[in-house]
Amino acid sequence: MEDTTIPFKNLHSREYQGHKKKVHSVAWNCTGTKLASGSVDQTARVWHIESHGHGKVKDVELKGHTDSVDQLCWDPKHADLIATASGDKTVRLWDARSGKCSQQVELSGENINITYKPDGTHIAVGNRDDELTILDVRKFKPIHKRKFSYEVNEIAWNTTGEVFFLTTGNGTVEVLAYPSLRPLHTLMAHTAGCYCIAIDPIGRYFAVGSADSLVSLWDLSEMLCVRTFTKLEWPVRTISFNYTGDYIASASEDLFIDISNVQTGRMVHQIPCRAAMNSVEWNPKYNLLAYAGDDKNKYQADEGVFRIFGFESP
Repeated sequence: MEDTTIPFKNLHSREYQGHKKKVHSVAWNCTGTKLASGSVDQTARVWHIESHGHGKVKDVELKGHTDSVDQLCWDPKHADLIATASGDKTVRLWDARSGKCSQQVELSGENINITYKPDGTHIAVGNRDDELTILDVRKFKPIHKRKFSYEVNEIAWNTTGEVFFLTTGNGTVEVLAYPSLRPLHTLMAHTAGCYCIAIDPIGRYFAVGSADSLVSLWDLSEMLCVRTFTKLEWPVRTISFNYTGDYIASASEDLFIDISNVQTGRMVHQIPCRAAMNSVEWNPKYNLLAYAGDDKNKYQADEGVFRIFGFESP
């Protein structure tokens, strides 16, 4: 494997302001040129980000939801289509160029999770009542619904779209075949609830973040735990692999984001932060890490900011 060491010490973060309340979710489009942010202020925003970070950043506001935009995800095959999930029970599809909502569907509960199948044909949505809905993207209608008897926290497909993962409040990862949703494995992953999951873009591993403050790394072909990352002390809320699969970022209520080497398990950098983090996400083409949390100003009001780490000049 080539040496893809990043000069972390020389890199800086930039701050992006636009939301009126805290940012819950950040996500990059498939080309790594745009970042979307979803906020408690009921909007999403799309930002055009240059990898060298020069020039004025313009943002497009996506308005229409009537409750918090809790999660969003981009079409993996189309750099300008983005789906948002909100507490208002709707899922909406937007064109990021115009800011217009092209499709929407009302589901049965408050939506908290959303993810695209890697080929862009289906969207999976999870709600607060532990119900999973699969949407056909072209028709933008539900084709499958399933309610689970346990707390479902986060959902993900593997890189081929043949395996579907659910992290649960019981400390397990449920591994299902797709599209049948037939159970394949129950992985006893952690001693407390599993909150978040990330799939390594190379397709070798997946990682799980837990309320026990650990991140576990799993071999996808063997379904075995390879190692754990132990730097955080609070429940792990959000994790992400960088585009080469060499580094993993994880964050919690600790006042730093941990970046560790996937192969050695060693911490290589900490990004200081001022509040609990809600979302960290690496860019799919460059070593830029977007992150958003519960930042407040000196008057204890939400700041509505997110930051991107990885720029060479401040």
